[in-house]
Amino acid sequence: MFRPVIQKTRVLVGMAVFNLLMFFIASHSLVTVKSRGYELKLQAAAQMQQAMDELKEYRLGSDGIFIDSTNDPNETALIGSQFGPITTDEGDLDAKLTTLNPNFASLVLDMFLELGMSAGDTVAVSLTGSMPGANLAVFAACKTLDVTPVIITSVGASQWGANDPYFTWLDMESVLLDRGVFSYQSAAASIGGKGDVGKGVSMYGRELLWESIYRNQIPLIQEDSLVAAIGKRMQVYGESAKIADYSALVNVGGGASSIGPSINSRLIPDGISYPNELMELSGSSVVREFSREGIPVIHILDIRNFSRDYQIPWAPIPTPTIGEGPLYSEQRYNFWVTLVCLFSAIGSVIGVGIYSHKQIKERMATYEPDSIL
Repeated sequence: MFRPVIQKTRVLVGMAVFNLLMFFIASHSLVTVKSRGYELKLQAAAQMQQAMDELKEYRLGSDGIFIDSTNDPNETALIGSQFGPITTDEGDLDAKLTTLNPNFASLVLDMFLELGMSAGDTVAVSLTGSMPGANLAVFAACKTLDVTPVIITSVGASQWGANDPYFTWLDMESVLLDRGVFSYQSAAASIGGKGDVGKGVSMYGRELLWESIYRNQIPLIQEDSLVAAIGKRMQVYGESAKIADYSALVNVGGGASSIGPSINSRLIPDGISYPNELMELSGSSVVREFSREGIPVIHILDIRNFSRDYQIPWAPIPTPTIGEGPLYSEQRYNFWVTLVCLFSAIGSVIGVGIYSHKQIKERMATYEPDSIL
């Protein structure tokens, strides 16, 4: 009895086994693909780790200082207190812990690369004392890529940030400068807080903030209005380079002069924003002024969003290993192996089908049914 090959059990079983083999090969063809700037990202993370180690060493060398291992489980010595005289706002402890991950520097560097930045570029940097980890990440990325930052700081800090009046962010800058970790520090500083004039902070707290600025020999920004403070900041940035020549504005935190009215904290997306995306901002702010000049903005404020969008571990314990995670590499199926397996599987089915069709056609051509006459 005639049966084409496509109807034979052994052929169907063979095809099934062959296609399963092709699937097995393709599914096991994973390769590790390194991300852009892989080596630079490793350098940036190592640079941030060095800065953290230097600050910890300095901090623990001070009399009467100890690490609160409950609130600072990775013992960085860079988590502040919940309350204090220079504390300006509420803060999320887990967010502060998330930024104290050296791989956060590789995230900042990745954003630099996305904007096409390279050695010799200049960036405007606006910082607060609220997230020393994110500040260190920006410094490390700048040093690694040989980018020149022009830095202005609002010294006040939210809860769990650099809110020790004798170890503010400006003090951290000075330690790192003295120890040769970084070669730059703030070009000017304000006391920060609401209105950028320390509103909501006690007189004693404001005096401590002024003292920090004078102690570190940083020019003071203290104006009668927020608009004037924004203008002064733009003047400081303009003295180092033309605003149009900056490659980006990097803003860390929710400084009043930097982002303007509080509603803007919800209107400025975290990460990279291009000028046309910031046209709806309210009032005056440094971010708006740079956007008007066509300068992109890197905004770092809602760390939970960063953790989700860039797959950075949230408040990790212990500190993640440098070089691990999707910022550095990802697993992908080998394109060529998968393509060969796909076409081989399809080819086996088509091949058997064509051969069966040929068999049937030849059989029909030679078949002569018995005459009934």
